[in-house]
Amino acid sequence: MRLPEHIGIIPDGNRRWAVINGMTKDKGYEIGIDPGLFLFKLCQKEGVKEITFYGFTTDNTKRPAEQRVAFTEACINAVKLLSKEDASLLVVGNTESTMFPKELLPYTKRKIFGKGGIKVNFLVNYGWQWDLNYLKKADEKNKNITNNIMSNDISRVDLIIRWGGRRRLSGFLPVQSIYADFYVIDDYWPSFKPQHFYDALKWYDDQDVTLGG
Repeated sequence: MRLPEHIGIIPDGNRRWAVINGMTKDKGYEIGIDPGLFLFKLCQKEGVKEITFYGFTTDNTKRPAEQRVAFTEACINAVKLLSKEDASLLVVGNTESTMFPKELLPYTKRKIFGKGGIKVNFLVNYGWQWDLNYLKKADEKNKNITNNIMSNDISRVDLIIRWGGRRRLSGFLPVQSIYADFYVIDDYWPSFKPQHFYDALKWYDDQDVTLGG
């Protein structure tokens, strides 16, 4: 099976899952932490070289305060869990905003934890406009534009998997996603099953990847 080197994860549907299970919307975020760790271990097992989790965006911070607190705490806890694994960990997001959790500032420079290995990127208080802002100041002679984006340490994405049934990128890494294949799972993120992951890999293996050639 042809394996994607870099998988992007959009873990959507936490609030909808909470509502249908008789909870307030903010409760869904905490439930989404364990699936993230489980998916990390599956990627590790199968030899995926890099994985990027979509934590929360600058637009998400417009949500009600109790939801904002909940998804921020979930991101903090998820990153701390991943820091106990064998991984090369990086958090990317607008650190100049008050919405960026101070607890994650130490992770904004890539660090090796345990034995290292798989690269794990976590987008926290991330916005595509923020990411691309420095392109305006870039030297026009610089052919490698990825040197001039804030997420420059994240490589090109091969496969994006989105839970929750929505068919949109929602601003996820616009430069790195330019040739990514996009796989949608209708189940909500807290209902994650390993089969979701393996179905996505099987689907990816059937795609004709030419990168425009």
